[in-house]
Amino acid sequence: MTYSIIGITLAVYVLQLIPGLGVTNWLYFTPLAVSEVAFQPWRLFTTVLVHSTELIFHVALNMYTLWIFGQLLENVLGRWRFLALYLISGLAGSVGVIWLSDPNTSVVGASGAIFGLMGAFLVIQRRLGGNATQLLILVGINLVIGFVPGFNIAWQAHLGGLIGGAIVGLIFVETRKRDQQRLQWLLLAGLVVVLIVLSLRYFYLPLL
Repeated sequence: MTYSIIGITLAVYVLQLIPGLGVTNWLYFTPLAVSEVAFQPWRLFTTVLVHSTELIFHVALNMYTLWIFGQLLENVLGRWRFLALYLISGLAGSVGVIWLSDPNTSVVGASGAIFGLMGAFLVIQRRLGGNATQLLILVGINLVIGFVPGFNIAWQAHLGGLIGGAIVGLIFVETRKRDQQRLQWLLLAGLVVVLIVLSLRYFYLPLL
């Protein structure tokens, strides 16, 4: 699953580079996409597929980080739980943008989903007795970079994805017994419902 996500993301990036296709315009995220202005809810998820075409470092760093944490987590969780973690983290990143950014903000990138992987890995490692000091430092550095003036980084998506991924990781750890599998998927479904409700902040309210 990790390699599939990387392959699809890189393929979309190549399509972004082709003039006239407008791939980025169809897939980027803005809070206005889940408002009465223009209801396009697919953007909550598809933003993880598109990256800045002006800086190849953006997609390269995200895919490298995905390759590292993806292999680790997919081996522990299995492919479908890993995919659920990635998608829910991406959704949580978009929700973070909705609540912490101006509604006219536009964002691209898989950073929210990838921060979710780091959040889940951190929770799982700590709950199972592992040493998470180095990961905590890495997450802290990346979060701080998002606040540095001059860096056009959506720290809101990072924070949202990190929290969402940590919650998913906690669900996986606390329901890892065989007889808790149904409860696990019910909790994940409940989390998705909560995130979708939170994403509708501007749907029934005037834009602030």
